[in-house]
Amino acid sequence: MSLKDSMRHFSPKKCRVDLEETMRRLQESGKLLLATVLAALVVMFMVCLAVFFAFVRGAEQVMVPDLEGKPWSAAMLEMQAKELYPRIQLRYTDNPADEGIVLAQSPVAGAIVKAGTRVTLTISRGVIIDHVERFVGMNLDDVRLKLQTMFSGAARPLVVLATPVYKPDASEAGTVLEQDPPEGTVISEPVTVQLVVSRGPEYEQTRIPDLVGKGISEVLAQIGSARLVFDFTSHTASDGEQPGTVTAQQEFESSLVRNFTRVGVEIALPRRQQGDARMGLFSEATAQYPYPVTMTLDAVPNDGARYTLVTLKHTGGSVTIPYSVPRGTELVFSIEGREIRHIKVN
Repeated sequence: MSLKDSMRHFSPKKCRVDLEETMRRLQESGKLLLATVLAALVVMFMVCLAVFFAFVRGAEQVMVPDLEGKPWSAAMLEMQAKELYPRIQLRYTDNPADEGIVLAQSPVAGAIVKAGTRVTLTISRGVIIDHVERFVGMNLDDVRLKLQTMFSGAARPLVVLATPVYKPDASEAGTVLEQDPPEGTVISEPVTVQLVVSRGPEYEQTRIPDLVGKGISEVLAQIGSARLVFDFTSHTASDGEQPGTVTAQQEFESSLVRNFTRVGVEIALPRRQQGDARMGLFSEATAQYPYPVTMTLDAVPNDGARYTLVTLKHTGGSVTIPYSVPRGTELVFSIEGREIRHIKVN
């Protein structure tokens, strides 16, 4: 058929009808497909729910067994039989026979829990050490700190320090010179260790400075560098006495005395304070130390930065320090860097 004959039989109206019929069938097919997909999803969801409820059940409830006092291996087997799981904590004890034994449990025996619950077990690691260590040559404070740290988790420490015996020695103050029992002694039960500790080279002598007539600032400079302990007392300045100066000082047969000998000093203070200046005598009762420790008296003015009045070595007991500061200043007293007391000067 020729192109001319084809064009003669072509009908635009018939073509439009065929196109509309085709679109209608496609729309019906799309709705059918969508309905089929939705139905499949619903069926799959219902099947999943059925499987979930068929195979998933609530955990069975069980009773926690009594595990305390049992070896950890036996405790594990009992927990496995109950479908319980352990959470382990280890702790040192003072009895070597406790090693591997369950000391405590949580939840307690008899508690009703779900299978799969974790039970916390505290198990003994045994003793932390089995022999006495070497303390000779160490500083006493370091020994105390080491033992405190070592036995912090133990019910009773295996090594206890007796009250130290102090004696003069050329070693630095606080150095352990001897110990009993000696290093290497086997520990089968708690032991008490006796230490002999150096007081420092107290056999050395120092010269007593002459403080009479000196003002407070000069006095503070002298006592900060002297290896002596000065015990200050005060009285109200009388006629002819300069307030804030030393009026008397304890006398000795020789100007050379043993280190950290206590020396009495008398200082005159004003009858009435003038202006904002305040003079006084700071006093504090402390422990008696077997060897000199560092003590500091700081001043914190209302309108200024903190500064140090004096830093000195002192053996403790009665501590007295003269001061001259502005009114309203706060005095801060420290021993070995630890603040002990705050007072306000009015």
